[in-house]
Amino acid sequence: MDGVAMGAGETNESSESLGTVLIAGAANLAIALAKLVAGLISSSASMLSEAAHSAADTVTEVLLFTAIRHGERPADRRHPLGHGRASYLWAIIAACFTMVVGAGFSLTHGWHTISHGEELGDVAVSYIVLAVSFVIESVSLWRGWSQLRKEAGRQQVTSRRLLSRTADTMLKAVILEDIAALAGLVLAGLGLVLSQVTGSAVWDGVASIAIGLLLLGVALTLIKTNASLLIGQAASTVLEDEIRTVLVAQPEVEGVVDLVTVVMGPNQVMVAAKIDFLDETTGERLELASDRVEQCLTERFPEIKQVFLDPTPGRSAAQEA
Repeated sequence: MDGVAMGAGETNESSESLGTVLIAGAANLAIALAKLVAGLISSSASMLSEAAHSAADTVTEVLLFTAIRHGERPADRRHPLGHGRASYLWAIIAACFTMVVGAGFSLTHGWHTISHGEELGDVAVSYIVLAVSFVIESVSLWRGWSQLRKEAGRQQVTSRRLLSRTADTMLKAVILEDIAALAGLVLAGLGLVLSQVTGSAVWDGVASIAIGLLLLGVALTLIKTNASLLIGQAASTVLEDEIRTVLVAQPEVEGVVDLVTVVMGPNQVMVAAKIDFLDETTGERLELASDRVEQCLTERFPEIKQVFLDPTPGRSAAQEA
């Protein structure tokens, strides 16, 4: 019964991440169009940079949706450990798109504005779009942060700590991009206000460059995180310690000689362990004990998808031999 409940919880968590991505994508698409119109009317570099920012975020959400779908495909003969790492590949592509399109356009357009100047048009619509966008982005961030807090409570860690180490890079991408979006809106607003007050387009260009640097920082952070997971990152030390504790607590287990964990995808962990079983646990009893240990692990930790156990004499036994 517990195993069924945990499986349902895991499915709900995956659906929650998908829902978070879809909401963020729909919000970014609407915001991108509104910013584009406002940017063309006001001729503001920072507003056009924000339009590129939201457009890049929209494409990113599409790629993250693709990442989730590819990562959920079941294992097959050619991919016996599943397709979980495909999520990280697509997430890297999404981050690269943000870096090239979003950051690249904002930096170059901002520099062009500083070098050649600009003549602002009607900026009233820009302020309205910025205010509405701030509300929409706040709702999207609240949705993502609520999911993060829920998972952090389950793992008994702080939300910030979980954000820094989570293997659910789809959720991490949405949250970081929403934070960057809110910061970008503030920067764009400041750029417009200062340009109006001083009569200099430099401030609008500076705001555009600041937005580009912000996007660049988020993209590089996500690329680094996903690259580490794509290469093969171990599970958190907290999870490893809990797995070791569960293994040692089994009546047939004398000790854990070695333990290796690898994150295979969001909410997908592989466990390989060299187990020192009790000396009297041999033959059929050893097979049954191994099955019980594996079942215990997968029921206790629903994110564990593969378990490989290697009966290995303890160090003391090996030295005596």
